[in-house]
Amino acid sequence: MSLHDDAVLVLKDHQGQDELRQVYLDHLAAHPDGMWKACGAGHVTASALVVDPSRERVLLTLHKKMRMWLQMGGHCEPGDGTLARAALREATEESGIDGLALAPGGPVRLDRHHTPCAWHLDVQYAALAPAGAVEAISDESLDLRWFPYAEVSDVADESVVRLLEATLARV
Repeated sequence: MSLHDDAVLVLKDHQGQDELRQVYLDHLAAHPDGMWKACGAGHVTASALVVDPSRERVLLTLHKKMRMWLQMGGHCEPGDGTLARAALREATEESGIDGLALAPGGPVRLDRHHTPCAWHLDVQYAALAPAGAVEAISDESLDLRWFPYAEVSDVADESVVRLLEATLARV
């Protein structure tokens, strides 16, 4: 199964956000290359909010290009195979944490936003950090920091706050 086919199945199974979910499905139906950065009409991306439930905090990256505190995530790559693997790969690469595990139940939410390269149709997961996880800043980050749940709204935009709310409802 292709990554495009996996994305269609994941989106068809996603509960809630029906109007936005349909925008994603229509995009993929109209654009066979809609998974890839090269698709100028926009592309599906995968991200994951890294949570440390035992210490009630999340790991955010100060994104080098966007200069905002965000969850880990980005463009899909041909070797990913599934959206879940893309999200886990991005979270692992950008956090430096081995042993992350995606929360069961598929994506926690969808978020469509414009970036300097194109529209991102982001499929957002929650990733659970293992006990004692130690982060390491990647080349894509200016900083990487754990924030208590209650402080996320002080540093991040509404999309990250909504992702945290959806994640906490799931984990």
